[in-house]
Amino acid sequence: MTPAGYCGRFAPSPTGPLHAGSLVAALGSWLDARAQGGRWLVRIEDVDAPRSIAGVDTFILHQLAALGLHPDETPVYQSQRSATYDAALAKLRTAGWLYPCQCSRKQIVDELTRLGRPPGRGAELVYPGACRQRTLAALRAAWRIRTDLVCTEPVRWYDRRLGWQTQQVEQSVGDFPLRRADGCHTYQLAVVVDDAAQGVTHIVRGEDLADNTARQILLQQALGLPQPRYLHLPLVYGTNGEKLSKQNGAAPLDLANPIAALHRAASVLGLKTPEPLNTALPDALNAWVAAWRELYNPARV
Repeated sequence: MTPAGYCGRFAPSPTGPLHAGSLVAALGSWLDARAQGGRWLVRIEDVDAPRSIAGVDTFILHQLAALGLHPDETPVYQSQRSATYDAALAKLRTAGWLYPCQCSRKQIVDELTRLGRPPGRGAELVYPGACRQRTLAALRAAWRIRTDLVCTEPVRWYDRRLGWQTQQVEQSVGDFPLRRADGCHTYQLAVVVDDAAQGVTHIVRGEDLADNTARQILLQQALGLPQPRYLHLPLVYGTNGEKLSKQNGAAPLDLANPIAALHRAASVLGLKTPEPLNTALPDALNAWVAAWRELYNPARV
């Protein structure tokens, strides 16, 4: 792949402002694109409308601009792409790979317990396929994909930092939903459709999303879409040892000193940082591009 063919993206959800952890993902994806002379896009992942907060998308774009991280195209909003997701669902239904499901979370837990596989606290809730053979009305039902039909072999993929990864999706996840009973399309479907539509070739994101990759590759195969290359970055942890996230109250980025915020993110990425801290923003970013090229150059793997 030539540098001109490179396309990366940063895809925040507007459920809260960017924090120190999300900056690591934003900076890493931006640096990877700039190091390869490629395009860098921003996609607002607001497909989960009930969780999205009005105005947060604008604030996130303001935060990125203050940090010198400017996308090369106008940001795309998932909330405006429902018809495209419906078309992908229709293709999978025609192939016979989807079925409606009306199981609640409690019913899934009860069924797993009955089967002698009670889920542990915080563990993946592996769907046992309870609705595979049922005849249900599609109204007020989720739509799940038959993982046993789509992919019978373990999904194997290479991560530029973590190395080779393997997951048997049916055993590790089960038949995962692509549209919820409330009509919202799920993250797994939307991200796969959008990455292909935008020509994304390289996905650079936090390590907490690595477990999603096998599901997304399975969907890429089912829909006949190209498979990007993957790089999952180190996470930022709070003083309590938990990953920083909006769910556990991570503080928004302090943009009074953008260089200082970028220094902290660069150190998490293992990059040597320019000194002193009063380096001009463009010069600091250029220095990190060079450092990134040495550490994470995709041409070497």
